[in-house]
Amino acid sequence: MSSALTDLFPHPIVQAPMAGGVSVPPLAAAVAEAGGLGFLAAGYKTADGMYQEIKQLRGLTTRPFGVNLFMPQPDHADAAAVDVYAHQLAGEAAWYETELGDPDSGRDDGYEAKLAVLLDNPVPVVSFHFGVPSGDVLESLRRAGTFTLVTATTPDEALAVERAGADAVIAQGVEAGGHQGTHRDNPETDGTGIGLLSLIAQVRETVSLPIVAAGGIMRGSQIAAALAAGASAAQLGTAFLATPESGANTLHKQALTNPLFARTELTRAFSGRPARGLVNRFLREHGPYAPAAYPEVHHLTSPLRKKAAASGDPQGMALWAGQGHRMARELPAGQLVEVLAAELDAAATALSGIGGRR
Repeated sequence: MSSALTDLFPHPIVQAPMAGGVSVPPLAAAVAEAGGLGFLAAGYKTADGMYQEIKQLRGLTTRPFGVNLFMPQPDHADAAAVDVYAHQLAGEAAWYETELGDPDSGRDDGYEAKLAVLLDNPVPVVSFHFGVPSGDVLESLRRAGTFTLVTATTPDEALAVERAGADAVIAQGVEAGGHQGTHRDNPETDGTGIGLLSLIAQVRETVSLPIVAAGGIMRGSQIAAALAAGASAAQLGTAFLATPESGANTLHKQALTNPLFARTELTRAFSGRPARGLVNRFLREHGPYAPAAYPEVHHLTSPLRKKAAASGDPQGMALWAGQGHRMARELPAGQLVEVLAAELDAAATALSGIGGRR
């Protein structure tokens, strides 16, 4: 099973699917051409928008690639809490001269329509975030020739992934930038995430699935550590965020290494679900009061975030980033894959030398 995954790409390097316009076809193509696994992010796109990006990517590379889907979310948000948060954000709307978004703009992210496209036009790999798809969905994708991965943040979630019939699990450590892929959003577990190396070890002892390690990885030596811990490959997001092929806003790219943004935090401020981003004014002022309400808060703050970006104000943007953000390198994506692969080889050689001296 592990070889079925790693046979798809020469280097055990997966470019994370970053929603919101970051993981665009040129980025995925550059990573794939360099021997990694490039990914498109279908989150927040229409089914047709996803299909058009797949067509564009296929025009740029013949190598395997992946597409990521967000699972539909249960309707458990407290409407009154969302309304209170909307009142709190009224000053932001006035400042940016825009209206707040409609919190009831949709919960399923076009999931069924996107699945239909991916079954009619199969891609090599599909991954899922925010939950576990049904066994029927995973089996349908398998029959279509698609390799499936599902994110897990705990050993129990990894077990649910295995029982559903996925081909591999993405073990996402708490260091990861962007949204934590927890299967259920429970505010009582906020701040209790597991670090990546501990998570890999626990998942490896819980399931027999191949593991893709994700969370704070920025160097080839860290990939080597993840592989040594039991992973088959490593998924990197923030490392590719600063590349010229990334679709991230220039302000976002610059913020990764700007001393003004010294650290990251998990916050619900922008979306209502825990997500790791650079600490800025918006996060500091609103994070403590944001309700557990995804995607309602995401829809609510969307116009604010867009207007902040258009105004050149990173203090109002969702600057998603992992804990290793200060190690970001502004290299072309293909060159970054090559550098990471060389660092991985050097680290593996060093590790084998240590083992040989025992």
